[in-house]
Amino acid sequence: MSELPDFEGLAMFAKVAEERSFAAAARAMGVSIATVSRAVTRLEERLGGRLFNRTSRRLALTDYGHMLAERATKIYAEAEEAEDFARETSSQPRGLVKLAAPLSFGARWVAPLMPEFFRTYPDISVDLHLTDAHADLIGDGFDAALRVAILEDSSLFARLVAPVRRFVVASPTYLSRYGRPQHPHDLGAHQCLTYANRSKRDVWRFTHKNGEECPITPTGALRGTSVEALLPTVLAGLAITEPPEFIATQYFPGKQLEPILTDWRLPEGGLYFVTPTARARPAKVSALADFFIAKLGMAEWSAEAVMGWKQPNHRRK
Repeated sequence: MSELPDFEGLAMFAKVAEERSFAAAARAMGVSIATVSRAVTRLEERLGGRLFNRTSRRLALTDYGHMLAERATKIYAEAEEAEDFARETSSQPRGLVKLAAPLSFGARWVAPLMPEFFRTYPDISVDLHLTDAHADLIGDGFDAALRVAILEDSSLFARLVAPVRRFVVASPTYLSRYGRPQHPHDLGAHQCLTYANRSKRDVWRFTHKNGEECPITPTGALRGTSVEALLPTVLAGLAITEPPEFIATQYFPGKQLEPILTDWRLPEGGLYFVTPTARARPAKVSALADFFIAKLGMAEWSAEAVMGWKQPNHRRK
């Protein structure tokens, strides 16, 4: 005997018992009469007893069938309830969403939006994981992630929320003491702080507005796993670094930091909402995606928004 119960046979038996007709049960379930008949016969053989007395004009439950019908009907009803619940859950925004986001960006831009999100979607709860480690969405069981990256080819599904540039910055104190670099090659004579958690050796790849390219390998006394680890040394006037736009621009209005080499650009990345797949995405994840795309797509951290700068167009062709 198979370990797995014959759920199909039990369901079709329950429907026949309810309708008192193979034909009516077949119509109700959208299958052929032959399919229903085979399922009931298979169940009878499996259980070792007749469930119906059949004649050309009449169908009646046997005593054995009466004993099983109530339980089979309960199984059928519970299966329908489970499917209805699953359909409703997938179409209505409710339930838990496990979301990963970068530490700095999440604390500054994601967490402050959560009160409005919960007011809009009171039936959704969120596990918000703020980390600069690269979250494995599938392996770690995340429903989605916000990522700031130059997105490479991936099996994941990503929606661009907003572009995110990187700026090379220094404090006015540093520039007055050590001079302002005029070309990326000049950075070789400067303290340039970099990130310790990049998968490859850190290279700053500059592109001039005239198309000239200039990669440089920065060197400095400090490497850190987050921009917060580097900023105190930079703000103290001891070094240069290249923070993302959503960090750098908050220091521009007060002139604590200044962008340098402004005729050059580093590769432009973006803020992405990433999910394991775009297919059959639950309503709760779609609601979260649409909310963040609407709120963060305005890129209030951009230099244009913060300083009113007009961004020159010198992207690589």
